[in-house]
Amino acid sequence: MQFVKTQFIQTYEIKKSKFIAYLFPYQEFNTTMEMLKKEHSKARHFVYAYRYLNEFDQVVENCSDDGEPKGTSGKPSLSVMSGNGMINSCVIIVRYFGGIKLGTGGLVKAYSTAVNQVIDNSILYPYIKLEQITIKVSYSNLSKVEYEISKYDINIIKKEFMDNVILTLEGAKDLLDIFAIS
Repeated sequence: MQFVKTQFIQTYEIKKSKFIAYLFPYQEFNTTMEMLKKEHSKARHFVYAYRYLNEFDQVVENCSDDGEPKGTSGKPSLSVMSGNGMINSCVIIVRYFGGIKLGTGGLVKAYSTAVNQVIDNSILYPYIKLEQITIKVSYSNLSKVEYEISKYDINIIKKEFMDNVILTLEGAKDLLDIFAIS
């Protein structure tokens, strides 16, 4: 599985219709949709598809044809995302109608191509499930441990100052195992 960290845009034109595909992180879906509807007020359709992992590590996915004939835009876009193993990401395709009807097969091909192109021209990151652990560190060793943690892709989520310092760490399991107290 893979995901994007920032927004990528790709435009595909066929028979005077313009398909502008925006690929971006799922958590930005609502704000991006609002912004695109304002920015592209003359556009005919705002087709979308998204896939994300919920708190139970289940893939949740949804799509919309937004007025295009049923099954000709949202589902093909979602299929491209699924086929590329996209997760925690979404795509919105803004369509400007060019006056020439593409037919159902033409629409499926146009939307699929637009999504494939934006994915192909994006920077994708492999999805790694993050876990959390808590470790106790003496005050005298705190700076040394923080320095060691900084060498890895691990985040310090919380620091609690008690008799010792309690650090809550988040990262990939194999990296966290380095700091786990046995």
